[in-house]
Amino acid sequence: MTPAREARIQALHKAVKERILVIDGAMGTMIQTHGLTEDDYRGARFAAHSHEVRGNGDLLTLTQPHIIAGIHAQYLEAGADILLTNTFSGTVIAQADYGLTGLVPELNLESARLARRIADEFSDRNPDRPRFVAGALGPTNRTASISPDVNDPGFRNVSFDELRAAYAMAAAALIEGGADIILIETVFDTLNCKAAIFATQEVFDALGFRLPVMISGTITDLSGRTLTGQTPEAFWYSVRHAEPFSIGLNCALGAEQMRPHIAALSRVADTAVSAYPNAGLPNGFGGYDESPQITAGHVGEWARSGLINLAGGCCGTTPAHIQAIAQAVAGVAPRPIPERPRTLRLSGLEPFAFPVTSGAEMETAR
Repeated sequence: MTPAREARIQALHKAVKERILVIDGAMGTMIQTHGLTEDDYRGARFAAHSHEVRGNGDLLTLTQPHIIAGIHAQYLEAGADILLTNTFSGTVIAQADYGLTGLVPELNLESARLARRIADEFSDRNPDRPRFVAGALGPTNRTASISPDVNDPGFRNVSFDELRAAYAMAAAALIEGGADIILIETVFDTLNCKAAIFATQEVFDALGFRLPVMISGTITDLSGRTLTGQTPEAFWYSVRHAEPFSIGLNCALGAEQMRPHIAALSRVADTAVSAYPNAGLPNGFGGYDESPQITAGHVGEWARSGLINLAGGCCGTTPAHIQAIAQAVAGVAPRPIPERPRTLRLSGLEPFAFPVTSGAEMETAR
């Protein structure tokens, strides 16, 4: 590990103990404001590419880097501490839809380098407030736990080893590009997440150093469960062995709907808790109507209630949302990290802790 990256990681661990850190907002929402055409996505380099690529936001790192750099800068100006790389679909599994699997290492490498450059520019302006880069590993568009064919429940269109290899390729390039953190985000299938964890650890072992790992699941609807059926507490017990820097939730729900699930995680997690909700629930046109003030009002209440250590925004959020969130959590003490006693903790769809040793885990074990 380079001395510069080691210093940033030390600064990250110090900062999260001192204040609530702010994660940036939606990349896709901001890309949409540019009204880009198919030709814009292709650029000169991919003008003759055989597949349609409009909607492949990751590709813009290569074809329209000034747009992605500008979005990163707007979020840092708004008060974000952590930039997510533009790599939500940066795996061979996701890029197969666009016929760009061979581009995956470059997409991740250049996305991390771009975010690193912008973060460093802001850090240099104010050395007392360093900015960090989280290399984003998205969920892919396949699930290892559920059959895509209702007539064949045993069928899977992706294996654990395929996911593991895809995540390892992306993670290695993100780290080479300068990421300080690996973020396994928008997890709807815990088995996919376990493949990402395993792959990331393999990459760390090969490199001889470890980066902080953030894990963020998604509650897919008002049932309060992931797509594969787990409650937030069960999800935490399933991934706790990775000893992540943070556990949290993002996407799918607005802040109002997400609160009880963040509170549940906050009760049981002995690490930092993150939350970056959507700007409310989507409207009939697939857009998001929640104002920055409304979103920040909810997140600010979470902060004052001692539920979170990191906060930001997902779908529909903009720099205005991040600015409002940063203002809402400014000066509020971060959630104290509780010490949980060593005990047997199990997870299927529901969590179980035995023996029950605290009120929090009594509530979880019911």
